[in-house]
Amino acid sequence: MKRIGVLTSGGDAPGMNACVRAVVRTALYHGLEVYGIMRGYSGLIKGEIVRLDTTAVANVVQRGGTILKSARSQKFMTREGREEAYNQLVHHGIEGLVAIGGNGTFTGAELFEREFGIPTVGAPGTIDNDLFGTDYTIGYDTAVNTALEAIDKIRDTADSHDRAFFIEVMGRDSGYIAIPCAIGSGAEIALVPEQVQSIDSIIETLQRARGRQKSSLIVIVAEGEEEGNATHIATQVKDAIPELDARVTVIGHIQRGGAPSAADRLLASQIGIAAVEGLINGMRSVMAGIIDRKLVYTPFHDCITRKKPLNHSFVRMIDILST
Repeated sequence: MKRIGVLTSGGDAPGMNACVRAVVRTALYHGLEVYGIMRGYSGLIKGEIVRLDTTAVANVVQRGGTILKSARSQKFMTREGREEAYNQLVHHGIEGLVAIGGNGTFTGAELFEREFGIPTVGAPGTIDNDLFGTDYTIGYDTAVNTALEAIDKIRDTADSHDRAFFIEVMGRDSGYIAIPCAIGSGAEIALVPEQVQSIDSIIETLQRARGRQKSSLIVIVAEGEEEGNATHIATQVKDAIPELDARVTVIGHIQRGGAPSAADRLLASQIGIAAVEGLINGMRSVMAGIIDRKLVYTPFHDCITRKKPLNHSFVRMIDILST
């Protein structure tokens, strides 16, 4: 293998730039040429491909977002689109790919490799931390800290006014952001997709907390929660407890931005190196990840289809610490 490409796809995550940097410098270290593919699979189809050298990734390790940009491509979901992408790789002489992204990125990469034989190694770049095959994904640690900082500030105003705040955090269909935010902020409840919790039980928990004369109440809601979004849940609780002074805050896309934490920079660098060296060693259709502090490669199929289990001991911690 003489020439590889690197792309970022799907939602951006803090640390993606650190991963791109690691990919580029590892490729150069091993004597490979490396090309950056702009705007993910969309840019690949259009031939938005530029050669990268060591200076192209200088001073990016601390930057949020992605210097390669990101986009979602409907066209890549068709065989015609994937064939156009393949032709662009052939035209540029690119023999392998590092794809930085999440579930959708790896779904496309697996299909692309199966149809056209382009070996791809994935790097888990998503704030949701919902990919099977790694303990943590690039961007997750930063997103949790960003959300927690916002929740701490909301707690101050909640305490000043004796209010209850229903705070919605990201995480798609996972409670991985919600759970540590709830523990770290001292929230009374965390509502996550992995654990069914009825409105009645939520009301009962809040009533008990009010009975202990708590001056503020915090409920963390993961965006994919089965009972609905934070506004819907707050409305139902308010109907049951009319005297409750309730407010809703959706933290939103602030969780995607900002400089990556030290943990995310380290993780992104580890995985970027592992992705390139995986390609060199003949790996394909796998994701590089870290489990129990050890490097592992997991087939895309498993990353996509297997559910990453929630740590239920953390859920129990919320129940204990909120009493």
